[in-house]
Amino acid sequence: MVKTLVKAPFRADHVGSLLRPERIHQARKDFQEGNISSQTLHEIETEEIKHIVDKQIEVGLKAVTDGEFRRRFWHTDFIEHLNGVEGYIPEEGFSFKGEETERYDVRVIGKVSFNQDHPQIKDFIEFKEIVGDRAIAKQTIPSPNQLFNAGIRNPDIYPDIEEYAKDIISTYREAIQAFYDAGCRYLQLDDVYIAGLNASEIPFNDSGHSREELIDLALRVANGVLEDKPEDLIVTTHLCRGNYRSNWAFEGSYAKIAPVLFAKEKVDGFFLEYDDDRSGDFKPLEYIPNRGAQVVLGVFTSKHGKLESKENIKARVEEATKYVPLEQLCISPQCGFASTHHGNILTEEEQWAKLKFIVDISKEIWG
Repeated sequence: MVKTLVKAPFRADHVGSLLRPERIHQARKDFQEGNISSQTLHEIETEEIKHIVDKQIEVGLKAVTDGEFRRRFWHTDFIEHLNGVEGYIPEEGFSFKGEETERYDVRVIGKVSFNQDHPQIKDFIEFKEIVGDRAIAKQTIPSPNQLFNAGIRNPDIYPDIEEYAKDIISTYREAIQAFYDAGCRYLQLDDVYIAGLNASEIPFNDSGHSREELIDLALRVANGVLEDKPEDLIVTTHLCRGNYRSNWAFEGSYAKIAPVLFAKEKVDGFFLEYDDDRSGDFKPLEYIPNRGAQVVLGVFTSKHGKLESKENIKARVEEATKYVPLEQLCISPQCGFASTHHGNILTEEEQWAKLKFIVDISKEIWG
């Protein structure tokens, strides 16, 4: 097999999701009401994905995504198509700052394993054909640790959390290989769960285990999944504190996980949220090994369209170099622009302006 060497993440990168255009919202509504077929919906999504691939390349991004245009939620669409998992409507949504999310979640109903006919593999193949050789086709999926959120593990099926972890590792190893075989060379694992282990009170936890035990388990799961991954596959992780209609779920620095996960997680890069005061300072970055993982500083916000101060961004990057060398740093928004189909509170024009702004500043910093 020909090896394709990708030097990612890039100096100017982005987390993945993009605002769904009104045409997709309308098509989803028409499909749900039985006015169009699933094939017609897929064709409309494909046309809009082609458009946003062109736009990402136009603004200067070297890695492009499908904007998550075929998904309703950043995580459930992937997880509910694993064997042994189903999507369902719970009695309550998740609590975010100022509102409750749309009610939808996943739960385990059998032994968890990878579905070889997982639809997102087919979606990636089609997406990569759209991108061609014009840019790097980046795929995002939820981290395996998302399956440890409260209410997902079924204690009747998995009374032992270690047995559960073993099956999740096996499932994700197969998933990663399937994406690789489909041509993926840049894969991102999105993780709210690990970021939540920093919060003063751990959200989404019903395991009965201590913070230290959960951090240790999260590291073992992440590294277990990455063990023996193809050497020319770049894998990054995005540690997110929640992103729903421009609101967030929790706050806290990365200090509690940094000594373990920043120091020992075997990823090629960390996408980190640093867009406001609730994110904490850069000091936890001191645990990133020198010449180790790249650090993508999420110093731009995806939650509103106002452009940041260029001088302030440059000063923040300079501040981060106290802990990580400049050549090991990159910049991006702190999260995607639409982690769910609802999207954040900004316009598509503002979204594209912000992404171009990031590319332009990256050139000024790194040349």
